[in-house]
This record gives sequence, C-alpha cells and structure tokens, in this order.
Amino acid sequence: MNILLVGSGGREHALAWKIAQSPLLTRLVMAPGNPGMAALGEVVPVKATDVAGLVALAREMAADLVVIGPESAVEAGLADALAAAGVPCFGPSQAAGRLESSKAFTKAFAERHGLPTGAYVVCDDAAAAKAALDRFSPPYVIKADGLAAGKGVVIAPTRAEAEAAIDDTLGGRFGAAGARVVIEEFLEGEIGSLFALCDGKTSLVFGHAQDHKRAYDGEKGPNTGGMGTYAPAPLFTPELVERVRKDLAEPTFAAIAAEGAPYRGVLFVEFMATRDGPRLVEFNVRFGDPECQVLMLRLESDLVPYLTACARGELDKLPPPVWRDEAAVCVVMAAEGYPDAPVAGAVITGADQAFGDGVVVFHAGTAKDADGTLRVAGGRVLNVCALGADFPAARQAAYAAVDQIDMPGGFYRSDIGWRALNR
Repeated sequence: MNILLVGSGGREHALAWKIAQSPLLTRLVMAPGNPGMAALGEVVPVKATDVAGLVALAREMAADLVVIGPESAVEAGLADALAAAGVPCFGPSQAAGRLESSKAFTKAFAERHGLPTGAYVVCDDAAAAKAALDRFSPPYVIKADGLAAGKGVVIAPTRAEAEAAIDDTLGGRFGAAGARVVIEEFLEGEIGSLFALCDGKTSLVFGHAQDHKRAYDGEKGPNTGGMGTYAPAPLFTPELVERVRKDLAEPTFAAIAAEGAPYRGVLFVEFMATRDGPRLVEFNVRFGDPECQVLMLRLESDLVPYLTACARGELDKLPPPVWRDEAAVCVVMAAEGYPDAPVAGAVITGADQAFGDGVVVFHAGTAKDADGTLRVAGGRVLNVCALGADFPAARQAAYAAVDQIDMPGGFYRSDIGWRALNR
C-alpha cells in the first residue's frame, strides 16, 4: 500500500513508526512531517491544512490510504475533499469533526442525545458569561469554543480568576477559536482517555491511557496539550471500559450518523470517572497527543489493517486489537516558556542516540539545520517513551532516557504516572 500520513507532531511520528512496521506498506509519504519522521519514509513540505495540496499529493503518489493526524486537517475539510476525489481516508468529515472543533456543538449534542456530561452555558459576551458564573460553584471551568491546541481550557479556583479567563478568551487570545466561551460544571473524579474506531457503522474500542494536562508537577500551572501519558492505567477496569463504550462511544457514533455525518476514524473520549459513573469531558476526533505514543508502543497488532478498514467500511471483518502485556510511559520535554510563549532555537543533543530496548524518542516540535544540528521549533519538543515489564520499569526507563538528553531551557514533569504510583 502507498500511504500518505498528514501531520508533523509527536502523534504523527508515533503513527509513522507503527505504520512503517507493517508488511502491507510499500511507500510512506508524510506531509509536512518532522526531522524524526524523515527516517521512516519521504517527507513532503505540504501543510496539514493545505487541502488542495494534500489531495494533489495523494493523487500524484496513487495513495491507497490517507491517514489524518491532526484536528486542524479535519476542521479544514480534508476528509471531505479526499472523498470527493475517491481517495480512501482515515479521519472524519468536517461535519463529524465538530465533535472537537466546537465545544458548544458537543455540549448541545450530548444534551440532545442524553450523553452523561456536566451542566454548561455558552456565551459570546463577557458580561453575560460573568453573570452566568452565578449558576456554577468553584472551581470554574472556562473553555474556548474552538480549536486551541489543548490550551483553551482554564480551571479557575476563584470567581476573579474565572472572570479574567473569560476576558482573556473573548478578548482574542485564541483568535476565532475564542469567539465564544463555554462555562462548564466542574466534575469531581479521575480523568481517563478511551479510544474507539468507527467505519461509519461498526465500532470497537482501541485502547486507553491517562494523560497529564497541567504544565508542572503536582497538577499545577496552565493547561497544555499534554505533558505525558501512561498505559495501561489502573483506572481502566473492564467494567469501566464497558461503561464508557456503552454510555458514551457507541451512542455518539449512532447519533452523529443519525445527524447525517457518519463517523470514520478514531474518536477520543475524554471522561471523568465520577461516583455516578463516567461523564463526558470532551471529544477529540483523532488520536490523542501524547496518548497515541503509548498506544502505538503497546499495540501488538498491525495498525494498517485497522486504519484501512475504517476508511473502507470493513471494520466488522477485523478482530479486536492485541495489546502487549508491557506498560508504556511517555514523558514530554517542552520548550522554555511553553505553553504561553515557547522559545525556539535551542540546540538539542542526545535525542538520536540508542537508548536501549523499549525506548523510543518521538519528535514533536523540532527542526534540523543544514548541518544536521537539531533545534527546538515548537512548544512540545520531544516525547520520550518506554516500554517496561511493568509500570515502574517503564517509568524508570523513560526518565533515564530523559536524563541523557540536553535541551537548554526546556522542562518536563517528573511525576508522570503519579496516580498509578499512589495506587
């Protein structure tokens, strides 16, 4: 198969790493890719939101499958354009993608279809939004409606901080993504991420993990796109997985199809495990980042047949995926100033060395000079991942590798997996 993978982050590097292992692969092209991905196939400088350019590239390379990595490509309508061109695509349509591209849409969707979630209010006016805080108790959850790279969420402990977050969001910090603000009920419990594949009619669970959203140790600091993950997480009992599948994932696939937008691709269900059962926090319409990285390390099955089956409506022909017994941990190394104002340009050394069995470093925000010097070029820069016989072993291997990488000004959390350690 000739496969075009769209995207340039750590998630896409992990997908490329797994796709490259498939015996079904003939040619792998990545657009726009990154320096780490370049070792796995051909990198072509076409942006993830350049729909016309990507369709032309897919035709030129006679792609048998296009795999959409980032949500920005979904929102741009890439899957729709590929469908019109007759090219099989793993990734939802723009209409189905509203499950992520608009938090207001998703909350209303959940309300229409009886999905368990928290109370909410949507406002496009700061005064109305501040008045709406009267309906909620602290801490207050303030979200930009649109795509903000995982950084458009503020958990405000006080009314003053909530009002400042409303001003910040509606005041243009996130551009068009912050034209509306969603205020949500704070849900008490433990958060989890479950993934499910769908081909428009058939669906199946495709792994789960736990993420760490706050920038600093102890769940402190601003929200980020994710500072690290681990799997399997003790939270995910068979009973909880079944409940999330039955109460959230499958009803969502049925409901979005009933609304005229059958879902094809992977749905990321972020939920809070409360005393009353799982409650929806939000959906993402792609593999999580950095959740994807630990999923790919633990996936024993060939990934390509699942991606292809979703695109072709043949998921009912495949068995559930097989997962390794080992645990996986991912530690994100971030640039100085992330998430607010990442500083680019620092020289990275040690990232490309051989770390030993089970350790893989995925590039997320890097660039290479003509002489091969690797530099910081994004907010989340490297994803240092490791497999281990159990969680402590995987965690130790990941942090041992982190210690061998030099990235001036950068930082990382030292407490990835603290919930599992506490158990």
